[in-house]
Amino acid sequence: MSTYESYVTQYGQVEKIDAFAYLKDLEDNPQEPRKHGKVVLVTADTPLKASRGEGKTTTTIALIDALRARGVDAAAVLRQPSMGITAAGSKGGASGGGKASLTHPELIDWGLCGEMAAIAAAQNLLVAFAEKAVDDGRIDTILLPRVSETPSRSLRQIAVDRGKGNVPERMVLTPTCELMQIVVLSRSMEEIGRRVSEIVAGTLDGKPVVFGDFIDLWRITNILTDAVKPALTETKQGSPVYVHCGPFANVSIGIPSLVSVELACARHDVVIVEAGYGTDAGAQKWLDIAAREFGAQWPAAAVVVTRASTWRDDPSLRWRYPFHINRLEGLGLASFPLINLWEGEDDQVPQLREQAADLGFRNPIVGNLFRDGGDALSDQLDAFIDAIHTSGDAVASESSESHRGMDTLDDVRWIIRSAYGVPPERVVLREGFEQSLQAARELCASLGKRLEDMAVVAVKSPATMTDDDHASEQDRTVTLKKVEVHAGAGLVQVNLTSSLTTPMPKIV
Repeated sequence: MSTYESYVTQYGQVEKIDAFAYLKDLEDNPQEPRKHGKVVLVTADTPLKASRGEGKTTTTIALIDALRARGVDAAAVLRQPSMGITAAGSKGGASGGGKASLTHPELIDWGLCGEMAAIAAAQNLLVAFAEKAVDDGRIDTILLPRVSETPSRSLRQIAVDRGKGNVPERMVLTPTCELMQIVVLSRSMEEIGRRVSEIVAGTLDGKPVVFGDFIDLWRITNILTDAVKPALTETKQGSPVYVHCGPFANVSIGIPSLVSVELACARHDVVIVEAGYGTDAGAQKWLDIAAREFGAQWPAAAVVVTRASTWRDDPSLRWRYPFHINRLEGLGLASFPLINLWEGEDDQVPQLREQAADLGFRNPIVGNLFRDGGDALSDQLDAFIDAIHTSGDAVASESSESHRGMDTLDDVRWIIRSAYGVPPERVVLREGFEQSLQAARELCASLGKRLEDMAVVAVKSPATMTDDDHASEQDRTVTLKKVEVHAGAGLVQVNLTSSLTTPMPKIV
């Protein structure tokens, strides 16, 4: 077996790791020493505004710094930001803040080593092949959207050969695209190649045509040689942080790549994994897609981040944070509230602890992480460390069992009940939804697949769990809008509540 260092390449200020090859080497040589780290999921309250994060990345960084100060071999795995949204100032970056930040935040927030650009180039090349296939009469519609990291309203509706065929196309942000999903979920270049070949390019006379029918896949996999390698950077305190794949758990899966997490688990005892947006988004998708359907590790514990202001500002939304904590605890996950203080809120700590106790929570971890970093947490982690050590390898529960084969609509209703607290009888089907669902079933059947065997991706607003989170519990509904099959990724996307796959950045 080769040494770990032989799989590492220096890219300026960070290292890139050939995780596929390294993990295959470990699999082929089980006698070689390795670690079997436990995953801890960092998730959050549903933010009052989509553009304001609750501090998951800052928490993740402070947490590994604090754990390492306590003698625990901890590392973190982060998602890359979207340059079109995060780097434009719409919300915090993907590199923490203040004392709890990375050594080179500008690299993370502005494209890292070009992974996003490579994935965008690969998917856009596929679309270019689809356009040529229209000219050649192989397809008459194009179903795979183009992607861009610079969102523009003018790109939301485009057409091939205006004035001639006028074949319509779509545009989505890179982190939401099917190729990003494939990179997130795959464990080898061979798997990526197979999944790319199964992406639907378009249709011919109403029948789907996949890219494997008419292109050589080496063109795509070559573009992806370094994009599929996780990057290794570190915190200001020297703690290791792996970064790979993109954000947006509201309109995609919004989690780091499975291979980056498995790489970290092979090298560290505790691996803190950050999932996008709130518990109803990224945590739901780690548990219900990554773990339940794609074999990722079930977390040993969870940390649910909130701000003191988010928790209490709007009385009609106070139900959401307790709902998240109780849902995760109900799945058998030791779930620790973490209240990320802003400046001037230190005097609220006794009241916050009292409120947490009244709600039946575990004793919350509280601190100003921007100001104090891991120093704010290190003396509060006894119960947290004990929970990780005593968790066992996995939680044996109904929720960790695959839903493959379950009727897709039943699966969606299960997610809505479990993750949003809305019972099946208050799930509303918008006009056209059932036709969209039937079309998805027919497309899958034409490909020799079953829609029921695909994992469900809920596409929704990042700032709300239901059609109206302000409504009373007995009046909350969720509206289902349309269905879209991502055959290569093995996913079926179901749009619900409000969502936008090409959001414009806010300049702040």
